[in-house]
Amino acid sequence: MNYYSSGPLDEIKRVFRNKPVLTTFILINTGVWLLGKFIQVIFYLFNQPDVAIADAWITAYFALPAYLPSLFAHPWTLVSYMFLHLEFWHILFNMLWLFWFGKIFLEFMNSRQFVLTYLLGGLTGGLFYISAFNMFPVFSGMLPVSVALGASASVMAIVTAASFYSPEYSIQLLFIGRIKIIYLALTLFIIDFFAIPTGNPGGHLAHIGGALYGFTYVWMVKYRFRNGFFSTLENSFAKMKSSLHQGKTRPANKNQFRERPLTDDEFNYRKKQDQKKMDEILDKISRGGYDSLTREEKDFLFRSSGKNN
Repeated sequence: MNYYSSGPLDEIKRVFRNKPVLTTFILINTGVWLLGKFIQVIFYLFNQPDVAIADAWITAYFALPAYLPSLFAHPWTLVSYMFLHLEFWHILFNMLWLFWFGKIFLEFMNSRQFVLTYLLGGLTGGLFYISAFNMFPVFSGMLPVSVALGASASVMAIVTAASFYSPEYSIQLLFIGRIKIIYLALTLFIIDFFAIPTGNPGGHLAHIGGALYGFTYVWMVKYRFRNGFFSTLENSFAKMKSSLHQGKTRPANKNQFRERPLTDDEFNYRKKQDQKKMDEILDKISRGGYDSLTREEKDFLFRSSGKNN
């Protein structure tokens, strides 16, 4: 094995090359932000020099309103809001968090799970924000004009899912040193909770909703409750992706069919799942002997042995 030092630019290139789903979501967010800047220029050219006017138009149609009549008039905002940023620093920090923790997420889970966690985490965060603003009287005064925007809820779902899936994973933080990512996720959750009264309550509530989704999803995955809602969504997503792929390159007959190459994160995920199953089989042999295995387990053991020869 060759060991070499690589700088931050090399690491970014490697991730963008090997983790296309992460690249896609970062590019979508960046593209939407650039589109917003383009709209500001168009408003300026048509004698609307105030940037706030362009931002108000964008938020009116694409940010997520807490006021239910506005939401019913613009239902697409449940999705569009999680890709919408107006300020440079807002998108920069969200994309940095998405890059760092998206990379960790894809070390343990696959692209399909990443897409579902981002989208459903953002959706859960948005619904959590809407529910809280319509439920608690403290928000009644700001309810008609309150909107949410940004990828933060989706990013919090990714951060929380990665942290609880692999709680022993640690990273190096400037001025702090190495820290387990689960402590970082818990700290962010606590900060969001206690920051609700101090400013931007809608944003903090959306973060909390996204984090709760990330935790719930990983709990379902790790404890194998795989035959319910999440499993159905994953299977539907996989079938849709497979249909699109086959539609582009449909074989003339069954003998001409070739399985598409796996991406790095899909290969690593499959490898980890196979290793986990192998460990369970070996543990079963140590407790009850080879005869205690089922036919399926014996077949898996035979196939795995063949791969290693």
